[in-house]
Amino acid sequence: MTTMNVPVDRDAHTTAAAPKAPKGLLPVVLTATFMSALDFFIVNVAIPSMQRHLGASAGAIQWIMAGYSLALAAGLITAGRIGDIVGRRKLFALGLALFTLASAACGLAPDVGFLIGARVAQGLAAALMGPQVLAIIRTAFDGAAQAKAIALYAMTMGLGAVLGQLVGGLLIKADLFGTDWRACFLINIPVGLVTVALVRRCVPESRAPQRPQLDNLGVALITAALVTLALPLIQGREAGWPLWTWLSLAASAVLFTGFAAHQRRLAANDGAPLVHPELFRGRALGTAMAAQLVFWAGQASFFLILALYLQFGRGLDALASGVVFTALGLGYFASSMRAHLVAARLGHQAVALGALTMALGLGLLWGGAQLIGDATGTVRVLWLVPGLAVDGVAMGLVIAPLTGAVLTRVTPQLVGAASGVLTTFQQVGSAIGVAVLGIVFYGALSGGYAHAFELGVLVLAVLELALAGLMQLLPRRR
Repeated sequence: MTTMNVPVDRDAHTTAAAPKAPKGLLPVVLTATFMSALDFFIVNVAIPSMQRHLGASAGAIQWIMAGYSLALAAGLITAGRIGDIVGRRKLFALGLALFTLASAACGLAPDVGFLIGARVAQGLAAALMGPQVLAIIRTAFDGAAQAKAIALYAMTMGLGAVLGQLVGGLLIKADLFGTDWRACFLINIPVGLVTVALVRRCVPESRAPQRPQLDNLGVALITAALVTLALPLIQGREAGWPLWTWLSLAASAVLFTGFAAHQRRLAANDGAPLVHPELFRGRALGTAMAAQLVFWAGQASFFLILALYLQFGRGLDALASGVVFTALGLGYFASSMRAHLVAARLGHQAVALGALTMALGLGLLWGGAQLIGDATGTVRVLWLVPGLAVDGVAMGLVIAPLTGAVLTRVTPQLVGAASGVLTTFQQVGSAIGVAVLGIVFYGALSGGYAHAFELGVLVLAVLELALAGLMQLLPRRR
């Protein structure tokens, strides 16, 4: 049996020094990261305008949102492996070009059906880009430079999430050339074209040291497993959890089991599995991946209930709601650039510190919501700012060290596959969090939006405490 020699009992993985990365590498790959993250969240504020201009039903709007995330989740692992084989820069450039083209299609969509199809194409293109970014960073940088690059990646991804509401609100409010909601997609065209033009000059090519073949059966199994898992999580609550959602979840369990057995069989026969079993052998990588799942389950659901609370519970419009989100963004920006220094001192306990701080911020949010009560308007919402700022600081302490906990534990041979698995865990965690907290939040709406938000925040605080506990399972630094 071939052993991939994945280190799982250390906080860092030492490789030969990477060659000096081109100066423009990070701006290029992080611009693509920001565009992808932004388009995941920006649609929330465009929903009312889409309904007015396209006559979109509630079900169609749901698919405009779900089509992107479903395609993204389904394609990440496969795209990570293809990048290992054909070249990460090549696949990144292809994904970025297709993402730009799909954004143009979204912005020019004549009807709802066309827009849904374009959003699915956008998600698939984002899946091609996403794992390549992390793999390129992992292979182009080493040591302290790699830690700082991962911190910048985490900051960019987080800012794309927290600023989605604000950017969308500003674009719709500006209504440039009468584009209204379409500007949320059309803005990607000039940015994407410039970035694509810089890829060859600024991004070095890299592949897995050994050029593995693509595991076609594995691709079919993992894609089917992810679709049958993500689809009911995305649509189940809105549909009232009919029988098909439970059958789909059961089918996903069977497919994941079959995929795992197929990967073990390939590895035992010296084949090239899509996800090598060594990635999950030992407690370190498995725990780090589980922590990704828990963290992103909390983040995606928090953004959802906060947006609903501000717009429907407190009566804010999209722009005012986005401005409130900036308190979160400022806290995040303040800490994310220093997170790698905290991680260098504390190791994976930096994530535990961030999780505990996040629980504190959520507690302050709960207290602020209590003080606001049922009042509407912008001034009373200021009671939320301290909690949001603390929560943002905590986010900045978690994302980069948590990403590094995965990437620094894999060999160059597995870095693309590991990046695909990592980003898939983020997407699946987001879907699980939205589904589960959605049940809690909407189930409590009979008591009003304030009551539902307060209950949701308490559930999220417990989740962050669980994340802090989970990090204690990682082996200590030697």
